[in-house]
Parts: sequence; structure tokens; C-alpha cells
Amino acid sequence: MSRTPDLSRRSLLAGAAAAAAAAVTGAPMPVLAATDDWRVDLRPPVPGGGSSMLGVPFAKHPTVRIAIVGTGLRGRSIVRELLALEGVEITALADVVPEKAQRAAAMVTAAGRKAPALYTDGERHFERLVERPDIDFVYTATPWHWHTPVMLAALRAGKHCGSEVPIALTVDDCWALVDASERAQRHCLLMENCCYGNSELTVLRMVREGVFGTLLHAEAAYLHDLRAILFENRDEGLWRRGPHTERDTNLYPTHGLGPVSQYLGIHRGDRFDFVVSMSSREAGLTEWRAQTEPKESPKWNEVYRTGDMNTSLIRTVQGRTILLQHDVVNPRPYSRLNNLQGSKAVFNDYPPRLYIDGAPGGERWTPLSEFKARYEHPLWTKVGELAKQGGHGGMDFVMMYRLVQCLRDGLVPDFDVYDAVAWSVPYALCEQSIRGGSAPVKFPDFTQGAWRTSTAPQGAPLAP
Repeated sequence: MSRTPDLSRRSLLAGAAAAAAAAVTGAPMPVLAATDDWRVDLRPPVPGGGSSMLGVPFAKHPTVRIAIVGTGLRGRSIVRELLALEGVEITALADVVPEKAQRAAAMVTAAGRKAPALYTDGERHFERLVERPDIDFVYTATPWHWHTPVMLAALRAGKHCGSEVPIALTVDDCWALVDASERAQRHCLLMENCCYGNSELTVLRMVREGVFGTLLHAEAAYLHDLRAILFENRDEGLWRRGPHTERDTNLYPTHGLGPVSQYLGIHRGDRFDFVVSMSSREAGLTEWRAQTEPKESPKWNEVYRTGDMNTSLIRTVQGRTILLQHDVVNPRPYSRLNNLQGSKAVFNDYPPRLYIDGAPGGERWTPLSEFKARYEHPLWTKVGELAKQGGHGGMDFVMMYRLVQCLRDGLVPDFDVYDAVAWSVPYALCEQSIRGGSAPVKFPDFTQGAWRTSTAPQGAPLAP
């Protein structure tokens, strides 16, 4: 069965060539007609042969031994969070830049911990790292295109693993991760820190306690002015502009989509059905380059293909809708939207506020803070003070605390491989929709039907 639901391979290749030509010449981009076969599910190309990972607990690990692949800014921030936790050993580190791995190792020894082994002999040295017997969990904080290779290597070596976002960039890679996780019976997680924010977990508790009534619609986004970071000559600036020259799509869907997916219980009685996507024209990166880059800069050879604002609509099988947006190249205050509409209440973030039907005072917003005394999530009640010293407002610390807790106590993780790939796959599906003239594109059913009857928990429980 075809796994390209809208267009033939020939049409996609033709569309790519036309898009490239349009980007160079400024000519209008042609719209490709979509066929009628988009309603066919995208099924795995080969039977997996493994067992479902829905609801599978970790084995208990009295001490959690973690290896980290990628020790740049993000990797070292994860090292800091782990060093604040008990019952954790950082046993190995890998990076293509030896100095970065050494800097992360110095953080470990400065905290009075045993020096980790270093793997810095080329970009594939992580394949040796994952074979070590003293590793329980492999964490990758590499550039995006290395996330899937590191996860697959870890799973082949029989290790649980987790990735920074997104976990995969193609539909094929998503299926490969599902297959490898099921075969190995090891968890492959998307380390989506935004699911552990204070507001997000407070709203999740309110959803579970019925405050919102019937859930109807959610809004998710990554709206963040990254122009200066994208054009740096170090760190993320060395690679993160690359995707903008390659594809027109939503390049970073998971920060917004993860939290609203847990509100809606995706893969626990519902799943994403199809997406419709469109992009605005590109301007932000081109104009920033003109304002900041000298004419002799090699960056003037780049052609930016990603539209500045990508707007997509997802419909679930149960008839809920999700607005999903992405813009990182224009001036704006930071927002992930993070909105939720139910039949009894509505929540809008930035700033976080809530309206409940029939509330005194009429139709006006009430700050979410006024509900914290009753609905703040137990994770934040327990470790919120410690979390304040962590990254991204504390959500990084809560995420790592919860991961270690699940591994130490032998609990089911808050999310699984099916969530990881469903939240990441809009990177590929939105591109297909745009190429098809904003045609609807089906989501693969990565659970292969198990979402209908799954009772596996999702998101941090109220009584961990």
C-alpha cells in the first residue's frame, strides 16, 4: 500500500524542482493537484514482528545510568539537571567536538561524581558508546538529523533512549523507530520539556477532573524570534538554518503539539486523522541577512524555502481540531499558543487565563494562578522549588526528575514511541500537504489500531 497519500513520487519530485526554481527566480510556485487516495491509511511497509509498547513499565533501576550523545548547549543543560538529582550516574558522553565533551565531563567531576567515558572519535563514535553495559538510558541532544540514527543505534543495543525534538524528520524514520522499539521492547521517548511546564500540567489536571467538559479544539505553536541564533557562527547557527533551505513545512511542531496532545488523550481513545497545511511567503531570513551579513558572507548563497508562517489544521478521529503554527524568523513575543476549548471552559495561554461557564462576573478571563491552589499538579507541588533553578522556567528539571523517577521505580513512562513519532511526523506530512495545494494528508496509525482500546496512562499522573 502506498505510503505517499497525496501525490505520486514523480509529482513530488517535480514539485520539489519547481519549488526550487521558484525560490531562485521569484516566479509563483505552482500548485500540484492532489489525487483522491489521501483517505488511505499509511501503514508500515513491513510487518514489525514486535509487541506494543503501550503501557509497558520500565524495569526498576536503583541507580539510573545515563549516557548523553551531543554535549553542546542543550546537552550540557541536561547534564546540569541530572547532577541535581539523586540516584543518577552519567557514565558516558559523546560529541564530535572533543572540547565540548570534555567541558561536560568537567561538570560531572566538579560535582564530585565519577568521570564519564568520552567518545569523540568522529560522528559515528556513539555507535560504540551505546554498546556499553553500564548504560540504562541514552539521551541525544544532537542536531536534528542525528536524532533518529542515535535512537536506532541505542535500541539495537537494547537500551532505552530519549531524544530532543523532533525525534524524526521523515515518515520512514518514524516507522523505523516504532519497529525498533517494539522489537527491542525498550522505550524510545521524545523528551518534550513543554509537557512538564507548570501551566501545562495544571491544565492537564483540570482536564482530568472534568473542568473543561467535552474537549473540542486546541491550539499549539512554536512562535519564537530565533533570527539572531540562526545566523550565529557558532552552536545552533552552524546547522539550524539548514532545514530552512531544504523544505517548506512546519519545522518544529512538538513544543506546541505535545502538551495539547496530552490534554486530548491522543492514542488513548483518539488519534490524529489528517492535516491540512499552508505556508506564507518567505521574508524573515532574507531580510535579516540583508541587514546583518556582509556581502562576502557565504550565507548569501543560501536560498530559504521555508515559508515564514506555517499554519496547519489537524482533525482527530473523534472530531476534535487542532490549530498548529510555526514562525521563528519574525519579530514577536514568544508563544506556544497552548489554548484549549471545551464545552464548559476555555483556556488561553500567554498570559495563562481561564474562563469557566457560569463563573461570577460574566464573560471575563480569570488568571490561571487563581486556580493553582486547587489544581496545581503534584509534580510541581513536590519539586517546584527545586525546579526553579532549572532551565526553561523549571520544566527541564521536572522532565528529568520524572524520567529518573519512572526508571528508578519501574513505572510506565508518561509518553511512548507512538507519541514521539506522532508529534514529530507533521514535519513530513505538512510538507506533503503544501506540495499538494494544501490537500488533506492522513496521519499514519503508528499504534496499528491499539489507540482504540488503550488504557495506558499518558502524561504525569496525579498520584505518581
